[in-house]
Parts: sequence; C-alpha cells; structure tokens
Amino acid sequence: MSEPTGPTGTTEPNGTNGAAGPADGTGRHVRVVLVDDHRMFRTGVQAEIGQTEQTGVEVVGEAADVDQAVTVITATRPEVVLLDVHLPGGGGVEVLRRCAPLMGDTEQPVRFLALSVSDAAEDVIGVIRGGARGYVTKTITGADLVDSIFRVQEGDAVFSPRLAGFVLDAFASTDAPPVDEDLDRLTQREREVLRLIARGYAYKEIAKQLFISVKTVESHVSAVLRKLQLSNRHELTRWATARRLV
Repeated sequence: MSEPTGPTGTTEPNGTNGAAGPADGTGRHVRVVLVDDHRMFRTGVQAEIGQTEQTGVEVVGEAADVDQAVTVITATRPEVVLLDVHLPGGGGVEVLRRCAPLMGDTEQPVRFLALSVSDAAEDVIGVIRGGARGYVTKTITGADLVDSIFRVQEGDAVFSPRLAGFVLDAFASTDAPPVDEDLDRLTQREREVLRLIARGYAYKEIAKQLFISVKTVESHVSAVLRKLQLSNRHELTRWATARRLV
C-alpha cells in the first residue's frame, strides 16, 4: 500500500486558508484533495494541475486508501475531492458513505469528482448514487480536468463522453439490473483487467494503464480464467463481449 500523504500547505481544519489563495488569472481558486492508491499517479496529477498560479487549483492533501481519505478530507475540508473508484478499504463508494455529512453541509459542501481508469457502467452508477457530482476517466487532459474541477465546485455535474448515458439510463429505469453471478465472483481490479484484455490490450499496455506490474496483470488474468472456468484470453474475450463488457 502506498504511504499516506497528509494535508499539505497552510490549511485550517475548518477549510479556510491563512491567506487568499493564488488564482488562474480569472480570480478562480479551488482547494482539492487527491485520493488514489497509486503514488505515481497522484504525483502526475499534482504536477499537471497543481501549479496554482496557472490553474487556480491548490492541492491541499492526498490519500491512498479509504481511512486516509476520510481523515484528510475531514481535516482539510476541500471544495473538491478527486476520487478513485477502486481503493483499499472499501473503494470510493465507502469514502462517499463516510463523508456524507460533509457533502450535505449547506454552508461549505465537499463535492466529489470520480477520476478512474474504469469506464464500466456499474462503477459510474455506483459512485453517482453515492453522491459524487461527476465521473471522468484518466484519459482526460490536464486542462479539461481543471475545468471539470471548477464546474463541480460550482455545483455542475460533469462526465466524460458517453458516461452520462449510463447514469441517465440507470436513473430512468425502474427495473433492477440482472444479477450476473459469474461477474460477481470477480474483484473490481479483475474486472478492469478483463475489460482491457477483451479490448485487445497486451499485458504491458494493461500494466501501464493500471499502474501495476506485468506480473500482477498475469496473476489477475489467471484468477479470472480460473473463476470463470475459461482456458485462454480468446474465450475470455468472447465471454466479455457476450455480456457487453467491452
């Protein structure tokens, strides 16, 4: 597990700064906490959006799992939290559940924007039901991510292209989705690897996209094949395609 990074900067627990924060030339300023279990990814996001004088975004804290996230968010009271969906300790949905009182604060609400490699419908719907204001994938550009953060701060709902359709369909439907017992056997990470394998990604490409080692990818693929009682990646691809998971 990645080591926690506590609140950064001179931030009061009640969410106010000792001095007015720098802005991006438009007068905008937003305080953000990054929640992701991959240190390398957090470092990359910080480098991309955390130049406060240029972007107006001030990163005031980081966390690598659910417990750390709740602690840092409670201490810093940011305007926006960038939240990964899959986290040790219960995932992004658990962070949302435990931070529900902060989201409901009428004077100083903490708003959540999911930032994940996953574009699976169940992941999108899960965090939106949990209270997140939007969901963007990790293919987003730095400029678009900054824009999304400010839109969420202002109360807008923000989604990467096509993901909004998942939410509209889910909330428009009165029918509960069918239970897929085979799919339920897989962990969230195994589902991510399954989708990328089914899309034709090589192990090295999957490792790079998910910020894990090739050996770990191989272990996940072996686990998926075993749980689904399949023999190879070609059968796995057919299985995923038949369930519209690709």
